[in-house]
Amino acid sequence: MPLQIREATAEDAAECGRICHDAFAAIAERHGFPPDFPSVDAATGALSGLIAHPGFYGVVAEDGGRIIGSNFLDERSMIFGLGPITVDPAAQDHRVGLALMNAMLDRSADLRTPGVRLLQSAYHNRSMSLYAKLGFDVREPFATMQGAPLAHQLPGYHVRAATDADVEVCDALCRRVHGHDRSGEVRDAIMQGTARVVERLGRITGYTTGLGFMAHSVAETNDDLYALIGAAESFDGPGFLVPMRNTDLVRWCLANGLRVVHMMNLMTTGLYQEPRGAFLASVLY
Repeated sequence: MPLQIREATAEDAAECGRICHDAFAAIAERHGFPPDFPSVDAATGALSGLIAHPGFYGVVAEDGGRIIGSNFLDERSMIFGLGPITVDPAAQDHRVGLALMNAMLDRSADLRTPGVRLLQSAYHNRSMSLYAKLGFDVREPFATMQGAPLAHQLPGYHVRAATDADVEVCDALCRRVHGHDRSGEVRDAIMQGTARVVERLGRITGYTTGLGFMAHSVAETNDDLYALIGAAESFDGPGFLVPMRNTDLVRWCLANGLRVVHMMNLMTTGLYQEPRGAFLASVLY
C-alpha cells in the first residue's frame, strides 16, 4: 500500500510517542548529545497534549496500517510553528519525512498563514537538508542553555505572574520585537500558570511564557531578560533557547553557571522580520 498521511487522533499518542522518543534518541546519541525526550513516557505525554490541544494540528504517516511517523503544527498565532516531526528509525530515508512536511506546508498554504518557522538541531544534517530543499531559510543559531535555577534578583525589576489583563501589553511588546504577536501562546501560559512579566518603573517591559524548550520570551532589554531568567524556578526540558547574536546574554548565562547543551538553527519560510529587541525562542520558533 502507498504511504498514507492522516490526521492524528488520541489513540495514536502511544505509538507516536514511542517513535518520537526513539527517533530523537537515535540521532542525538549518534552525535553524542542527550535526547530531547528523556523517556518514552515523556514523549508520549508531550504528543498527547499536542493532539488534544485545539490550537495544534497533527498528522501521522501510515505504511500498511502501521504508524511510522508524525508531525505537528502550532496554529495558535498568525505565524505557525512546525514540529516535532519524527520518523521511526526503521523507516527513515524513504521520503516519509518529506511527505509529513509537505502535508503541513499544504495545510499552511490552505490556511493562508504568512509564515512557518521551526528550530532544527544543528548536528542533524539530514533534517537541515530536507528543510532547505523545501524552501526554509536559516536565520540564526541558538544555544540551548541549562543549569541550576539562579535565584537572581535585579534591583528595580519586579517579576510576577502574568494575568489576562497583561495580554494586550505582552502582545504589543511582541509586535514591537517580532512584527507579530503570539497571543495564543501567552493566553495558554497564563492559564497554565507558567507566564511571567517583569515590571520596571511601574510598567511591563518583558514577559515569558516559561523558561524552557517549549516557551518563548520577549523584552525591551537584556536586563529585563536577566530578571526573568533569574526568577525562574527551573528550566524545563533540555533548556531555554538563547540567540547567539546576543553575545552579552550568552556571556551572562555562562558567567552565571549555565551551560550549553546543544545548538539549534531557526529556519523560516514566508514572512520574517529581523528581531528589534531582546528575546528567547521556543523550539517551535
